[in-house]
Amino acid sequence: MTIDHVAIWTSKLDKLKDYYVKYFDGKSNEKYLNKERHFESYFISFESGSRLELMQMPGIPQNLNDTVEKQYQGIIHLAFGVENMNMVNEKLTELSHDGFKIIRGPRKTGDGYWEFETLDPDNNRIEVSAIFAE
Repeated sequence: MTIDHVAIWTSKLDKLKDYYVKYFDGKSNEKYLNKERHFESYFISFESGSRLELMQMPGIPQNLNDTVEKQYQGIIHLAFGVENMNMVNEKLTELSHDGFKIIRGPRKTGDGYWEFETLDPDNNRIEVSAIFAE
């Protein structure tokens, strides 16, 4: 069994699509539009086969959780794995250079990964990690 996709509501649909395509090598489908419901979405596909559904529709309330400073129960981050520690460092440099906040890292985790945490344009937490190699 695999996870087919994870869905995110957003008010910045095209900006979020562009972020995952540019920084995480996602491939986007054409925008889906349901004119009756005023619903729009993209599916972003990744090399692993997993997908991210980005959705926008009027009337969806904003998330009231503090996603930057605190964490709450429920799904808290998306994690992207890369091949090695250098790729983690390169992605951190790229995102930081382009103005995205780095919350923590890079660092070695207790379970043997080299990772950092950042935020996407909607302040969803993103991790980028690789197996730590000395």
